[in-house]
Amino acid sequence: MQRYFLLENAELNQRFFIHNTDDIHHIKNVMRMNVDQKLILTFKDQKSLISKIIAFHDDSIELETIEDTTRQTELPVEITIASALIKGDKYEWMIQKGTEMGAHHFIAVQSERAIVKLEEKKQSKKIDRWQKIIKEASEQSMRLTIPDIEYKSSFKSIYDNMNEYDYVLIAYEEEAKRGETSKLHQVVSNLKHGQKILIIFGPEGGLTESEVNLFKGSEKVSLGPRILRAETAPLYALAALSYQLELMR
Repeated sequence: MQRYFLLENAELNQRFFIHNTDDIHHIKNVMRMNVDQKLILTFKDQKSLISKIIAFHDDSIELETIEDTTRQTELPVEITIASALIKGDKYEWMIQKGTEMGAHHFIAVQSERAIVKLEEKKQSKKIDRWQKIIKEASEQSMRLTIPDIEYKSSFKSIYDNMNEYDYVLIAYEEEAKRGETSKLHQVVSNLKHGQKILIIFGPEGGLTESEVNLFKGSEKVSLGPRILRAETAPLYALAALSYQLELMR
């Protein structure tokens, strides 16, 4: 059953309206849905309700909520992926899959070794595109919330907000080269429900020494003995966290 988000609180047996033009187009022209057909509305209070189409209006679709179908699909912790910009469509692929795997927030960072440079005049348009990709991935993967994304011009601006997180981890390939394998497991094993974790990833050329040194109070962790691509590393970390926090508990 198709799923759409509304930025309102859920209430059974009430009328709601979809105003998002992309959603209206998808329902009317892609899915070709009709009055009395059903879809799922997911609300900002993380409830999902089966809803019946009541009417199509010029600039909205009217629905009535008829059944609560909420199922917990969110990770028990909030994971922020701070990843350096990478070339081509690899970054978009990463945020799409990262959303499917449970990331709560994304930070796109202009790192020192990044090949990609995001011009200031293009930032707003690019963020809108990324947010649309994340929204669609959230609907497809039955998330109860839509992760958000922001852009930072350097890792220094992330350092300034480190105290927002319970744990700050750096995926550092030098740890893998030294054979370190236990730190990520130790951190994940100690996580508690509702905690916030920031995980930092570099670009294709890796993080510079000065970028790593910014986060002296953080944990440098290995993601296994193999060196992963920049777009693969965040997904490996999310998979490891999901396995420990969802499948092993």
